[in-house]
Amino acid sequence: MNKTKLWGGRFSKDTNALVDAFNASIDYDQRLYHEDIRGSIAHAHMLANCGIISQDDAGAIEKGLKEILKEIQDGKFEFSTELEDIHMNVEAALTEKIGDAGARLHTARSRNDQVALDMHMYMKKEVTEIMDLLIQFEQALLTMAEKHLKTLMPGYTHLQRAQPITFAHHMLAYFNMLRRDFRRLQGVWEGADIMPLGAGAVAGTTLPIDRFQVAKELHFSQVYGNSMDAVSDRDYVLEFLSFASTLMMHMSRLSEEMCLWSSTEFGFIELDDAFATGSSMMPQKKNPDISELVRGKTGRVYGHFMAMLTTLKGLPLAYNKDLQEDKEGFFDAVDTVKFSLQVYRDMILTTKVNEERMAEAVHKDFSNATDLADYLVRKGLPFRKAHGVVGKAVAKAIAEHKLLGQLTLNEYKELSPLFEPDLLECLKPENCVAARTSYGGPAPQNNAEQVKMGKEALQQQQAVLEDLKQKL
Repeated sequence: MNKTKLWGGRFSKDTNALVDAFNASIDYDQRLYHEDIRGSIAHAHMLANCGIISQDDAGAIEKGLKEILKEIQDGKFEFSTELEDIHMNVEAALTEKIGDAGARLHTARSRNDQVALDMHMYMKKEVTEIMDLLIQFEQALLTMAEKHLKTLMPGYTHLQRAQPITFAHHMLAYFNMLRRDFRRLQGVWEGADIMPLGAGAVAGTTLPIDRFQVAKELHFSQVYGNSMDAVSDRDYVLEFLSFASTLMMHMSRLSEEMCLWSSTEFGFIELDDAFATGSSMMPQKKNPDISELVRGKTGRVYGHFMAMLTTLKGLPLAYNKDLQEDKEGFFDAVDTVKFSLQVYRDMILTTKVNEERMAEAVHKDFSNATDLADYLVRKGLPFRKAHGVVGKAVAKAIAEHKLLGQLTLNEYKELSPLFEPDLLECLKPENCVAARTSYGGPAPQNNAEQVKMGKEALQQQQAVLEDLKQKL
């Protein structure tokens, strides 16, 4: 008989050492210890209240579990690969401490619904921590935007200079992306806020348990209504990985721009020395390694999302050991997201914006061409014809190695009699930006209003976060 396993009663041989090593998850699922112990205490309370175990046994279980929790937190608990996972490590230690009372804890539950509970609880905790980091990073973007409401810079399409904008407008674009990410993260919470314990291995239990009592003690708003769904559902993990992939995509886009802007070719920003690295060979180098790492780790998070989708796509109901694969990728994605948000907040706030270089760029390009076309539209010329006239002006200026503001009024009048001396004011980049007052445009007053609205949005997000923290 295999006496080394808590489930070994029907086996006549010890488990192969390679199988033990391959099957064990304790190296990574031990981070669920707090959730596992808290869930077990709630389960013991319920069993006692339902008359399934005695109140004395429940008290001994709770006392023993709290002692184990302290041992883990103090680094004095020895995890065993042979015991496979966090659940069996804790249960074995508990039984050794308190005897038969510990052996009664697993009444009316399976590791299938137990691990599902742990993951739901852990997800909710991580959602609140990531929300907090998201809010902090959003605040950093708003701070930079408010500081640079009138800082001119080129706006790009196809990585070609398109129209003058402000640095504030660029930062606010990312702020709006993160606002959507926060909304998606709220959806992750909703998917995780369903209590699975009591579903058993697949078909519930014949014992008179009260699943709603456990849900109330652990602050879940719902209980799974189908035991098979309860143990096999990993939608909430997919929802998190989808959120994480979208967030990291946004972070990667910003990372790419930070790399470009900090290059000599652009020179728009300078990273603080604390957030850059040097070269082991070239003394002059200052590398944007953090941005490159975030950009690179984005693909890693995508991989975890696709791996989870692939793991789930062929699984029959209910629980299968394949579902053990839900953890490593999820844990890594959590760590990557938290690192990226935390480091970017500090990096953005310490970044030096080269306002002169940005202004110089917009004064020495053709990004004011659309404003010149709009000038003709205001004079009554249809836009498509105005576009053609300005296109000829651009071609002429390029041929003569000039900018649009360097052509004479007579040269403009040769292209259209609608041009007047006020066209020179129209061509000034600061006037181009100031004139773009349509909702969502980069005019400074627009951006100031968007910053104000952003601060109000952050207050709402903070209220959501505080409410969810109360439900952990």
